[in-house]
Amino acid sequence: MAIFPEFSQSFYKMQGSGNDFIIIDNRTQKIAPQMMSHWARQLCPRAFRIGADGIIFLELDTSGQAETIWHFFNADGSRAEMCGNGARCATFLAHKLGMAPAKHRMLTDAGTVQAEVFPEEGTVSVQLTPPRDLRLNLDLVLDEKNMVVHFANTGVPHAVLIHEDISVLDIPKLGAKIRYHQYFAPAGTNANFVQILDQGHILLRTYERGVENETYACGTGAAASVAVLHALGQCAASVAVTTSGGEILQITLQDTDIFLRGPAQIIYQGQFCPAHLGL
Repeated sequence: MAIFPEFSQSFYKMQGSGNDFIIIDNRTQKIAPQMMSHWARQLCPRAFRIGADGIIFLELDTSGQAETIWHFFNADGSRAEMCGNGARCATFLAHKLGMAPAKHRMLTDAGTVQAEVFPEEGTVSVQLTPPRDLRLNLDLVLDEKNMVVHFANTGVPHAVLIHEDISVLDIPKLGAKIRYHQYFAPAGTNANFVQILDQGHILLRTYERGVENETYACGTGAAASVAVLHALGQCAASVAVTTSGGEILQITLQDTDIFLRGPAQIIYQGQFCPAHLGL
């Protein structure tokens, strides 16, 4: 029970490899879909609100396609088709809340995600939608320089650049130029910067569309980067991806399928007053 009666809205704060999310159990809260974008814009700003890369409204699926269904919104209020680290957090919480067994399906805007929770390890494996629209060796002009960019859609669009030392790159500046490049208009793209350590290990930094900045990790970005590198013959079918947050995501390609595995953690459960936040 809340200390203050007006603090009636409950939420969970979760993180997966540094991507953090507000998750609402919408079975009881019943936030209407047309209000969810507004909730994202009101709750996700850091310092002045709860703060998160995005917000997830989690419900039971009644269509028969899956056990659960989500509505995912970026911090800027834009609806996203898919988020790999968000999917791992949401499926982990769904299992903890008794909404679904350890191995279950979650319906997203990008399709049905197959997930398996490993409670003893605190990790989750999700089968992402197969990579599509693969485009290699695109020659784009950035800052009046020709740069080779690759592309893959792993539920959401991802540009991939390979660099010998990603630590020296100005990711917010360069990432924004790629995200808004006319080639990817009008929807734009996420931008991933990859450094290859060996066939089974890469470093990754990602600028995320919707967050409009570099994030500590991006699951679909890790998947897109490995899909691109594998198509170029520069990595194995199973790759450890060290994110800018320092955690490791495991990406595994099996024929046309792609799997993402990594940690998911409930940071805290809290309550807030919707009226105080303009909701």
